[in-house]
Amino acid sequence: MVHERGSNGDPNSKQYAILEESSFQVMSSMELRGIDTPRLEWSGDCLVIGLFEDDVELSGDLAELDRKFNGVLSELIAEVEFKGKEGSTAVTRTGTLPKKVAIVGLGKADGLKLDTLRRSAAAVARLGKREKAKTLGISLPVWNSDRVQTAQTIGEGIELALHQDNRFKSDTEEKGSKLETIELLGLGGQDAALTCARQIALGVILARELVAAPANIVTPPVMAATAEAIAREYGMDIQILEQEDCEKLGMGAFLGVAKASDLPPKFIHITYRPEGTPRKRVAIVGKGLTFDSGGLNVKGAGSGIEMMKTDMGGAAATLGAAKAIGALKPDVEVHFISAVTENMISGHAMHPGDILTASNGKTIEVNNTDAEGRLTLADALVYTENLELDAIVDLATLTGACVIALGDDIAGMWTADESLANQLAQAGETAGEKFWRMPMEEKYFDGLKSGVADMKNTGPRPGGAITAALFLKQFVKETPWAHLDIAGPVWADKENGCNNAGATGFPVRTLVSWVLS
Repeated sequence: MVHERGSNGDPNSKQYAILEESSFQVMSSMELRGIDTPRLEWSGDCLVIGLFEDDVELSGDLAELDRKFNGVLSELIAEVEFKGKEGSTAVTRTGTLPKKVAIVGLGKADGLKLDTLRRSAAAVARLGKREKAKTLGISLPVWNSDRVQTAQTIGEGIELALHQDNRFKSDTEEKGSKLETIELLGLGGQDAALTCARQIALGVILARELVAAPANIVTPPVMAATAEAIAREYGMDIQILEQEDCEKLGMGAFLGVAKASDLPPKFIHITYRPEGTPRKRVAIVGKGLTFDSGGLNVKGAGSGIEMMKTDMGGAAATLGAAKAIGALKPDVEVHFISAVTENMISGHAMHPGDILTASNGKTIEVNNTDAEGRLTLADALVYTENLELDAIVDLATLTGACVIALGDDIAGMWTADESLANQLAQAGETAGEKFWRMPMEEKYFDGLKSGVADMKNTGPRPGGAITAALFLKQFVKETPWAHLDIAGPVWADKENGCNNAGATGFPVRTLVSWVLS
């Protein structure tokens, strides 16, 4: 994905090619298609059937299929005491064709959600891989009589579950058979939906691999080069503002954070423009700290400093969404923006107590150099609002306080705009990514008041995620705006749904769904 370019002060410029060798195209060797072959007639290595909790008693064509398999399907259900619990799986040999039959639990029929299908498809794909099947047939129900959305959702689950990031391992050879073909029974004619699923998955994978790569590989220049490659691939406009450009725009907050790094800051602005008049004009703004040491308020032992390569999760998702949107070409104008830098320690570093002036003239007393992401976002939001758009969504691994409040699976959402809140909530539901709307408690801004500047960059410990959102609110005047704190779900310690352990690519699917809606 990323082309070679001059080092721009980046000592790792020769390692740009590592991203080219990533698994962005991991699915190209595996064919995913919809067919209308009945379950009774399908032959291949492994047939997988979804069963609801109230549907484990076989009837109709399933009873006939069981007779064809000499009763092994009913025996499997009895032997493992299969109850149809969501995500549960079991598999056995048939002694005929297909060679194996498997079952996956779907939970209660009246509770079927799109994400149930996505997660079940992910479980099935992993099962097929474990069973070393070359051909896998999947029979899952259609959600809400919508074959298009069903096919897309199942496709997403399969593609994302099969993604493996082995870029930094010396031995990446897979042992045994590989999945070559997956056929979705009952979903013939859904090629466009499966293509859409693949494009969204590729965007998620780009975000995953940017977040997962270490800070000596993914640097601000590498992020800029990635953005340029995406823009070139899909014919989008791009501006990369260098330090002197940002200085001319008065971006004192962003540049205050960037001062200590030996690597140059990069302000990224990709613009996707559809043919004809756009239905709406929106922006996605991602926090882009490729590494966060904490600055002079350095992160100490037990702080998770070794995971601060993930602090550009918002920017990674922004670029992932740009890749997907560029491929899908909706009738919406979208601006993808990120102020990218490192937060490091040097003789040039901003000090606790320094006063920075943002590009809208607001002054900020830095009482904690480890609250740097909001400083970079401040100038990015001012820049974005000057584009006079219909809506702005920013996303950031912003606060540990949000993780404490909502855990690892749910992102916080702050907005005063009811319409935008509903749009994002619906997009998250469709995408299978969880958000919880948090209060924009104006009184809490008192904790950010400064005696020497317009505001401080952090407030009291209680309500820290809320005061962070209130800080950002000072840099958006009129445009409908939402802030997403994704600090929890950007990384998974273990396999969860269609996410494997590691970087998740959250919330690319939601952003794409929002733009398309």
